[in-house]
Formats: sequence, structure tokens, C-alpha cells
Amino acid sequence: MIDTFKSVIDALSTPTISFTLLSIITPLVFPPTDWFDKINRKFGIWRLWTKPGLIGGMGFITFFFIVGYFDPNFNITLTKPDNFPIILMIYSMFFFIWIGMNKAYINDDRLERGLKPLEYNDPDDKVLVWPDLVYIEFISLILFMVFLIVWSILVAAPLEEPANPATTPNPSKAPWYFLGLQEMLVYFDPWLAGIVFPMFIIFGLMAIPYIDTNPKGDGYYSFKDRRIGIFIFMYGWLILWLFLIVIGTFFRGPNWNFFGPFEYWDPHKVVPLNNVNLSEYFWVKMLNTGLPLNIMVREALGFLIVFAYMFIFPIFLAKTWFKDLFAKLGTIRYTSLMLFGLSMFSLPIKMYLRWFFNLKYIIAIPEWFFNI
Repeated sequence: MIDTFKSVIDALSTPTISFTLLSIITPLVFPPTDWFDKINRKFGIWRLWTKPGLIGGMGFITFFFIVGYFDPNFNITLTKPDNFPIILMIYSMFFFIWIGMNKAYINDDRLERGLKPLEYNDPDDKVLVWPDLVYIEFISLILFMVFLIVWSILVAAPLEEPANPATTPNPSKAPWYFLGLQEMLVYFDPWLAGIVFPMFIIFGLMAIPYIDTNPKGDGYYSFKDRRIGIFIFMYGWLILWLFLIVIGTFFRGPNWNFFGPFEYWDPHKVVPLNNVNLSEYFWVKMLNTGLPLNIMVREALGFLIVFAYMFIFPIFLAKTWFKDLFAKLGTIRYTSLMLFGLSMFSLPIKMYLRWFFNLKYIIAIPEWFFNI
């Protein structure tokens, strides 16, 4: 039975399968529209945010790590001091999301019955920053400091020998908190994955209060009043960031090949890849001719696709499906939302293009160090 469990997990861990399943499950778990909400209610997915759901989710995670601890292959990765924060992140991520969604569903039910949310306070019942809030923060600071001290005593720092060009680690991985960026570097150039996208993440988070001016849900937990915003955030945070960290930690092995968590990391594994740029697909494979010498002519199709995706597509959406959203947000806020949103969804698009078509770049201009 345990061997069957391992085989199933290894098969589902294939990025094309695991990423697709998570992309399908996310709108069902955090339904952004009434259609997804009906499916959520029909199959009882909302029960994930009840106490049995918390026990079941934590139980499955624990069972997975216990099986992994006694597996000779997974144990090597699981017990590395570097990877302890990722294990802690998985537990804390599920627990705190459960708390928020559990309170949100309770409040939504109370509001439907005409009651006030649990977090509602009488305007005259004020809580002072000093000493109430500062006291709680100070106690939390002490507890977390004790945790870090105990951690540093029990687990040795993962320091290795001085850098030696003759013995390069395989795979060579960034610190765990940068593994998401390292995974994005597989699909985008460094100027995009290492500079533009991280800046968009920071500025996008800063822009949320200015883009989303919905007063509902302020000061209390609620999902029904902020379904679309919560879905977009959860997909970007869970799937396009935390899951990439998990991929880089447990699924990326020697030569940056994919391996299942219970699979042996064979350094001699060879995966034949023949990544091709869009211009090569168009001129060489489709038109059966050589690449034009003129750079702009050669990459004209790529520029057209990127321009249509970033500029024409938002206008089309504003005239059709997002007409109400455009009227509600206005030109500036709608444009900002499309800029951040389409940039975020370009990552899964590029990942699928690489996995299924071996497409490397849509625009490839190595002469100018400009590739998309």
C-alpha cells in the first residue's frame, strides 16, 4: 500500500500534471464566480474550511512527510537543514489559510442571516495601541525569538566547504526563499524573472488598496464579498510562488531535471530537449525558409503576439466580459489591474508552452540581450 502511495505521488508530481491539477482545483477551492461556487457547494469542497477539514489536511501532510522520512530517497532531501523552513511553511500556510477561510465562511453565513460579523466592535469599545497592541506584539517577539534560539541550537547551520570550482554542486540551488525565482529563470530571461516580475510583485501588492476600493470586508473576514480578489491572490501566491518553491526543493534534481519526491536522483538521467524560439517555428518549420537577417522582421510575429496580449486583449475584455469591471474601476485602475494580472498569468502560459511545445522564447533577440 505504501509503495502504491509513493508511485501515485511520483506520477502526480510530474509538473505538467501537478501544476494543471492545482490550477483546476484553485478556482474550485476559492470560487471566483457563482458557477464555481455552485460546484464548490455541490461537492462540499467548502467543508475543507471546517474543523474536520483542518484535521484531514494536517493529517495528510503529516502522513506524507512520515512516509517520506522513512523513504531512503526522499529522506535525503527532507532532512536537509536548508529544507526545514519549507516544511514549516507548508504547515503554517495551510493552517493560517484555514483560519482565515473558516472565519470568512462563518461571517458570510452570519451576514446572510442579518447578523453582524464576529469581528464587529462597538465604535465606543476602543482598543489602544499602547499598551494592548504593543504588549501582544512584544510577547510574540519573545516567543519567536525563543523558537529561533532553540532551532539554532538543535539544527546546525547548513554551511558547506569553501567554494571549489572543481566540485560544483549538482544541482546548484539558491536559498529556499529564492527557489521560486530560480524556477522562473527556466522560462524567462533574468531581466524578466529576476528584476521585472519581482518588482511587479512588490508594486502589485502595494497597489491592491488603490485598485480594490470595495468597502465590504474591511475590518472583518469575508470571502463572498471579495471572491475574485482572493482567488487571484491565492492563485498567484500559492501556485505561482509557493508551489514553485516546492518544485525547486523536492522535484528538481541533478542537471535541474524533474524527479518525483520518492524517486532516486540519478545524476546520469538524460532528458532530450530541443527548445525552439517562435521565430524558428514560424520561419523555418512553417514557411520552410531561413531566418530573415533583419531582426525586426525575424521577430515580427513575437512582437505582434506580445502587443496583442498586453494591449489589445485588455481592450477586448473591457468591451465584453469585463465591461462592468471596467465601468467600476475606471481607466487607470483597470489598466493597472490588467498590467499586473496579465504579467502574472504569463508565467503559467510560458510554462505550458515550454512543456508541450518546447517553446523557448516568443521574442528572441540575443543580439540585444532581449528575450521574452
